[in-house]
Amino acid sequence: MNGAAAGAGAGIACSCDIRTASDNAKFIQAFIRVGLAPDSGTSYFLPRLIGFSKAMELSLTGDELTAKDAERFGLVSKIVTAEQLMPTAKQLAARLAKGPTKATGLTKRALNKSIDSDLETVLEYESYLQEIAGATSDHIEAVKAFFEKRKPIFRGR
Repeated sequence: MNGAAAGAGAGIACSCDIRTASDNAKFIQAFIRVGLAPDSGTSYFLPRLIGFSKAMELSLTGDELTAKDAERFGLVSKIVTAEQLMPTAKQLAARLAKGPTKATGLTKRALNKSIDSDLETVLEYESYLQEIAGATSDHIEAVKAFFEKRKPIFRGR
């Protein structure tokens, strides 16, 4: 995020898996400022990211959240300068694209399911996903690369 993410823009930002902000970014739950209730997934994601009390405060007041405070509350994981933002985002995207993409998708499923599940359900689901991941060629390649003392070359299969 660079500059202001307000209203639906802030809601869409909240729906992202990883959020990096420039030092001049700010987040505004602007719906209340125009007599509206949150939309674009804001009421789902925001409390899960920053906690219920802070989400309620920001949603009812429409106050700005600076990049520094967004990092402190867990809304963003990293702050960089505006000049570093795109290179940082591209570097992360390239890193993720070179990784075991099937395992990445399974990891996202596991973490998403864990939000509204009890431990027993999560452990069962992890076992199911691990069975799928363990049968991929990427896992086989990673084990082989480990024994050969080299970096694995993932193909997303």
